[in-house]
Amino acid sequence: MLKRTLCNLLLGLALLSPSGWAAIGATEAVNLSGMQRMLSQRIAKNYLMIGAEVRPEQANQQLDESLAQFESNLLALEAHASSPSIGQQLQRVALLWQDYRSLVLQRPNRESALVVLSLSDQLLAECEQLVLRIEQSSGSRSAQLVNRSGRQRMLSQRIAKLYLALSWKLPQQDLHPQFEQAVSEFSQALEQLRAAPENSPAIDQALAKTSAQWAFSQSGFRLSSDARYVPTLISVTCETLFKQMDSLTQAYAGLAENAGLPL
Repeated sequence: MLKRTLCNLLLGLALLSPSGWAAIGATEAVNLSGMQRMLSQRIAKNYLMIGAEVRPEQANQQLDESLAQFESNLLALEAHASSPSIGQQLQRVALLWQDYRSLVLQRPNRESALVVLSLSDQLLAECEQLVLRIEQSSGSRSAQLVNRSGRQRMLSQRIAKLYLALSWKLPQQDLHPQFEQAVSEFSQALEQLRAAPENSPAIDQALAKTSAQWAFSQSGFRLSSDARYVPTLISVTCETLFKQMDSLTQAYAGLAENAGLPL
């Protein structure tokens, strides 16, 4: 299974064409760097799903796709690097990515899972810095909305990752506080997005659907307070949240284009 993942990853990289990633603008760079932030958590989530035998076939496919996507995005961002500061941060991401990728390609087990959790958090922090530097260099309000919406994509995967770690009863003491913080951050950012004056009617409608899905997800989170974990349910609902927030992030990126702002 993991051998097939590595083969597919290498094949995907071989098929990448420079014309596909050589020219992106600031808003798209925020989107892609935000996607790297999300992928750091999605990869760890899938690793835990495979190890805990929660929808392992779907998780292996997602892991395969996520590894290839991270590599592709990294190439696109390297081509975009518009300042020495962004270039240096990309180097830090790339170096940490090498260790992380090597570890998650190995067969999952409980001991290695703790290292995966740690590296996923380190990679998240470095990708967060990359997003902020690219957003600051763009100086546009649309880039801020793309960043905020894109961060919700990450949180949907981080919440699922931490929930799976809790349900697998991994021996890490701060898992529950991290989980509660991620849930709180998602709720707060969702309300901020709903209040954004730039929202179109279509975005408002999509945010309302996401809010309804979020309310349903939280009912599953509360079950974990008495050790009644439902990892399959939460992995499915968080995947729905991810898809909704990914669509919204693309919609916010489109606001800049429709307004005639530089991408």
